[in-house]
Amino acid sequence: MDWHSLAPKLAPHIVASAHPVEGEGSIGSVRQFNFTSVCNVEIALAVMPFSFMKERLDFVDADKCECKSTLIEGGGIGVAIETATSNIKVEPSANGGSVVKVDSTYKLLPGVEVKDEITKAKDSVTAIFKAAETYLVASPDAYN
Repeated sequence: MDWHSLAPKLAPHIVASAHPVEGEGSIGSVRQFNFTSVCNVEIALAVMPFSFMKERLDFVDADKCECKSTLIEGGGIGVAIETATSNIKVEPSANGGSVVKVDSTYKLLPGVEVKDEITKAKDSVTAIFKAAETYLVASPDAYN
């Protein structure tokens, strides 16, 4: 739920800044993420194929560590994508750690074909999650 604070700190090469737009983090809240435009070739990470996105929080279950959001502006909405949602769930793993599952669903606008955009976005999101994993392993009491 603190992704807008954590992502710019852990992956500034991808997330330039992020902030709440409406609400206090409950259902219906909106937050904006602004992305960098230059790829850091030295660490070979892709950047997002768009400059910003606004997402609305649609569902939260803190006990099950699950949330769902809808892309409402930016991120290709109205240009290439008609609708997009993401469901993020953190589940315990057999070895005592956790597994993050991300299920993103999108509907393209008629006549639109995407090529590298989805791969770039997926690679960037994966890099952000890897940075969060590194941080949380090094700081296990950060969110307790």
